[in-house]
Amino acid sequence: MTGISRRRFVQTLSLASAALLAAGSGLYSENSRAAEFRLKFANNLPLNHPMNVRAREAAKRIAEESQGSVALQVFPSSQLGGDTDMLAQARSGAIDFYAGPPVILGTLIPSAQISAVGFAFKDYDQVWAAMDGELGAHIRTEIAKSEVLFAFEKIWDNGFRVTTTSSRPIATPADLMGMKLRVPPSPIIMSMFRSFEAAPASINFSEVYSALQTRIVEGQENPLTLLASAKLYEVQKYCSMTNHMWDGFWILGNQSKFAALPEPVQALVTKHINEAGVNMRADLRTMQLDVIEVLTSKGLILSNVAPEAFRQKLRDAGYYSQWRETFGEKPWALLEKISGSLA
Repeated sequence: MTGISRRRFVQTLSLASAALLAAGSGLYSENSRAAEFRLKFANNLPLNHPMNVRAREAAKRIAEESQGSVALQVFPSSQLGGDTDMLAQARSGAIDFYAGPPVILGTLIPSAQISAVGFAFKDYDQVWAAMDGELGAHIRTEIAKSEVLFAFEKIWDNGFRVTTTSSRPIATPADLMGMKLRVPPSPIIMSMFRSFEAAPASINFSEVYSALQTRIVEGQENPLTLLASAKLYEVQKYCSMTNHMWDGFWILGNQSKFAALPEPVQALVTKHINEAGVNMRADLRTMQLDVIEVLTSKGLILSNVAPEAFRQKLRDAGYYSQWRETFGEKPWALLEKISGSLA
């Protein structure tokens, strides 16, 4: 650690823990070696996903550097509830950290979902230029204005979203007309697919597999790698590489609860959460190189999709002008500084 010895670190934790206990905070220690600070990290992804691999690695390093005084507990696969539930728990402080997709966070903080504008980013070079640059800084500021939540500096990757169906592949916007498609509870995704004249249905991710299996919906959209880790190829036939929006995960925390932690704990957690996020980005890129072969071997029929007809359909439907007005000129200019003209 920088600027503080391990002994001093542990002493600071012990003093802070005693003070919180005296105040009735509910912190406890099962024995002399138990963690004094127990932090919950919740997300909706499977245990074997790179997010949870890197989150567990961060937990291990946090425990080692704090000599066991800080325990980061990872809860994958929506164990603590669906996305809307976890977001509510992060706001209340019931969980410490929630991996929140911008498309979900947008239900609470509309400006946080500007990174999810349909067909905005062409590739990862554009994504990281925006999210590690001015646009990402703007979004974090907007999240902080909630006076409830904050976001760590490095957004984690979830990949470009593609479309899978059980009935027909998607080659043009016309192929989406009337299609009942599962989407997350996200205004900007709902708006995009309505612009394509589809019939989007909002369903939490924990229920997606069963909804596809029982044909409540005939298709869904998600990042490519998630199709493999969640085994959606078992209940879908076609995968159309629409790459209609990039998606990520802001690691969100409760402002007041995090601020109540000793500064060395804040610094240690921040360091390893951000490092894990950057490492997870690289993991996901590597995983994407192999996942197409895996999905094809499982019987999923993949096809490439040209984006321009979809962009034009969104222009004609007034999608871009609607969201430009919603977000405002300044953030829209930051987006188009990277993406080029959209509206």
